[in-house]
Amino acid sequence: MCVAKKATLTLDKSFRIGDIDDRIYGAFIEHLGRGIYGGLYEPGHPSADENGFRQDVLELVKDLNVPVVRYPGGNFVSGYNWEDGIGPREQRPRRLELAWKSIETNEFGLNEFVDWTEKAGTEPMMAINLGSRGIDAARNIVEYCNHSSGTYWSDLRTKHGYAEPHNIKLWCLGNEMDGPWQIGHKTADEYGRIALEAGKVMRLVDPTIELVVCGSSNDRMPTFPDWEATVLDHTYEVVDYISLHQYFGNRDNDTPNFLAQSVGMEAFINTVIGICDYIKAKKRSKKTIHLSFDEWNVWYHSNEADAKQEPWQVAPPLLEDVYTFEDALVVGCMLISLLKRADRVKIACIAQLVNVIAPIMTRTGGGVWRQTTYYPYLHASLYGRGAALLPVIDSPAYDTKDFCDVPYLEAMATVNDETDELTIFAVNRDLEEPLILEGRLGNFEGYRVVEHITLTHPDLKARNTEDNPDNVAPKSDGDAKLDGELLTATLPKASWNVIRFKKG
Repeated sequence: MCVAKKATLTLDKSFRIGDIDDRIYGAFIEHLGRGIYGGLYEPGHPSADENGFRQDVLELVKDLNVPVVRYPGGNFVSGYNWEDGIGPREQRPRRLELAWKSIETNEFGLNEFVDWTEKAGTEPMMAINLGSRGIDAARNIVEYCNHSSGTYWSDLRTKHGYAEPHNIKLWCLGNEMDGPWQIGHKTADEYGRIALEAGKVMRLVDPTIELVVCGSSNDRMPTFPDWEATVLDHTYEVVDYISLHQYFGNRDNDTPNFLAQSVGMEAFINTVIGICDYIKAKKRSKKTIHLSFDEWNVWYHSNEADAKQEPWQVAPPLLEDVYTFEDALVVGCMLISLLKRADRVKIACIAQLVNVIAPIMTRTGGGVWRQTTYYPYLHASLYGRGAALLPVIDSPAYDTKDFCDVPYLEAMATVNDETDELTIFAVNRDLEEPLILEGRLGNFEGYRVVEHITLTHPDLKARNTEDNPDNVAPKSDGDAKLDGELLTATLPKASWNVIRFKKG
């Protein structure tokens, strides 16, 4: 008879590492595949409203309580003329979209996106083109969006039916400019100079905006982390955040190693923080740069199918990963990694939101369903608000081909003082056995367990589909108990767990 492994967790209100910025639960939507056309926008669909927005998609997005959505790219933005997507639809040009070799109709553009964010209850995070364009286009789009009236671009917005400014406050200075695949790819010095000048003129138009400068596209880039140091050397005093992007896959079907990938994500985050603080010291600045992890997810299932797509289609099915149960566990671990550095990671965007490597899938003209990865994202967004608490964990561990001493227990906690709620998020990486969790919770007098959610499945490769949308779904069937300060819980093998406490 096997004896279940045991892990201990010590938690106290004083273990607070920082307030959680709600925007850490953001998302991303790009003019790519069916992300927009056939995803959130589909005139003629039975659920479409007067704007062409799919109401069935909107409902699932609103359930997630997404605070911010990044748009319009992604690689797309580096070849995009934002003016193509404003004004009367019948006058908008059809373009060759070079990043994804598609036809862009421009039927959906800036104003449609702003309208959609209002209906979704979220805020826009706008990216500008610093690939094929530059400073002039950067200042003009801010004027169009944020200036009240009395100038060419603000009056043009009024002419287009928007008398009140959009007041978009969060702006990305390009996308992945370190990548040779990017239209207008630049060296760190070239990008740092144009990002500085674009940021300066954008702030002259609207001094209240926040700016995100491009960091490395991933931690395997040959220029990482020199890229960050050089770019911040140019832009430190004009920007507020530097971006990080990271995707994981399980191409070798090595699940233990796949579940350990978030260990590398944490190292990536800590390295970028170190570079930010080095430049702060170098410049003797009093300003602290925070992190925007504005692309993160699992991405690998669709690579082979994408290679077979014919170019120059309108909204072809690209990057349509059908996620497995094990992918949901990795997404849970990635969310925990973000929360561990909530003191510095203030914005994060799961990439992407609908159809394209997304937690929400649709059939064009048909239904909508939640992918397996929807659930850890949902739980973190709903229950992970307030402040981040870093527990002290003692867990058995294992080694993989890429990592050593990977703890079977991956966990993080959040406390919301306004609602008197405490939440522990936990992943059991053990594929064979449950993990017995024993915890000691200090300074949480009067709290009780109100729910222990588990996400489990006997098949690591199980998926949700339109025909079987609830194949992988959470249950409130966990056995967590709190007796005074002592917590006990059984974390099923290969499981995502949310243990919720409330005072009173």
